Amino acid sequence: MLRRVLVANRGAIARRVIRACRKLNIESVCCYSDIDAQTPAVDEADNAVRLPGYRAKDTYLNAQAILDAAKKCHADSIHPGYGFLAESIPFADQVEKAGIVFVGPSSKWIERMSEKTRARAAMRNCGVPVHKGSNPITQTRELLEFVDEAGLPIVLKPAAGGGGIGMFVVEDSDQLDAKFMQARALAKASFSDDSIYAEKYLTQPRHIEFQLVGDGTDCLFVGERECSIQRRHQKLIEETPAPGIQTTKLDEIQWRLLAAVTGYDSVGTVECLYANEEFGFLEMNTRLQVEHGVTEEATGIDLVENQLRIAGGESLSSLDCKPTLQRRYAVEARLYAEDSTKMLPSVGKLNAFQPVQFEGVRIETAYRAGNHVTPYYDPLLAKIIGSGTTREQAIARTALALKAFEIEGVATNSSLLQSVLGSEAFILGRVHTQLVSDLVYS
Repeated sequence: MLRRVLVANRGAIARRVIRACRKLNIESVCCYSDIDAQTPAVDEADNAVRLPGYRAKDTYLNAQAILDAAKKCHADSIHPGYGFLAESIPFADQVEKAGIVFVGPSSKWIERMSEKTRARAAMRNCGVPVHKGSNPITQTRELLEFVDEAGLPIVLKPAAGGGGIGMFVVEDSDQLDAKFMQARALAKASFSDDSIYAEKYLTQPRHIEFQLVGDGTDCLFVGERECSIQRRHQKLIEETPAPGIQTTKLDEIQWRLLAAVTGYDSVGTVECLYANEEFGFLEMNTRLQVEHGVTEEATGIDLVENQLRIAGGESLSSLDCKPTLQRRYAVEARLYAEDSTKMLPSVGKLNAFQPVQFEGVRIETAYRAGNHVTPYYDPLLAKIIGSGTTREQAIARTALALKAFEIEGVATNSSLLQSVLGSEAFILGRVHTQLVSDLVYS
């Protein structure tokens, strides 16, 4: 079992890891930037250590500063949360070489799945279906060859990226050169790698992901999540189970995926696109997902606890990875500090920040009243998860909690989220990745 965990992250995920540590009687030490000194995570941890500065590159992305902090506080492990350094191969290697446990998969798994074209090829070789896509593209000529083969529209993606960042849809051949240059530039700025690949663009697919738990020997999937409600390729609303997909289809793809990820040694998520009643592999996230709480609320499985225990050397046979709840539904809405119409980030002091406490509602927050929302980090304010014995009950609880959440000082996307949750298409389960655009611009 781990003894002292350095939580190398901030906001809601830092608080979530600290809570799991407390449950397991593991001491937690929270990293914090100067801007985050007054946030709840710092108070809730057993100890805290300052990362001087405020920009991400100086703090939560500063691998050496985090390693120095771990050594200073004598941590035996580092939990990277999600984002920042959670899927950094060099960081995972540095942690392991320092004799510290990296709470996540071994670096070989991060490396295997981090470059998207190699991950696609590996999955295809294991018999997992993959939608049409290219190898890494470095020249316009290669892009034109793929377009001739696949046809328009296509989507350009960073080969080293993830999380929906840096994606460009190309619908007209006149846009190819400009979009290609833009995509490479943004990939370089975001991931220090300008490698690009192309996929055939599916106009209204569903985005379905599968939650994985593995100990290096055994693996199992503990359910799927519907993640189709997105804006700018970023998830807004997630739910489980995914509405309206045949159980046989879900079972088939999970068995194929399970064979492809044998030996995985932490929690992780395999993401797929579902179109024309067929799944196609998209990417694998070798970390805890933002939306992990949806699965926890629907199944009763504590994914963060299991992640920590696996990192501490326990096997699946000793863990509680079987659902303790039956026929449970959960819906999560991501509350952002951003305008509901233009979807632009909003910054300012939170003069009021009062989450509600309702039955069947779980709220994961990053802030409290008096904190400042700054432009330096992700604008996520809170995750609101409603659960119940029916999908309708879970939706209603999420919507009610959103409406009752009192926030003053910044604009939020609450009205957009409530509009989606109350829309006929969502209520009937007729979801796809363009639904938000259809509702906003129709």
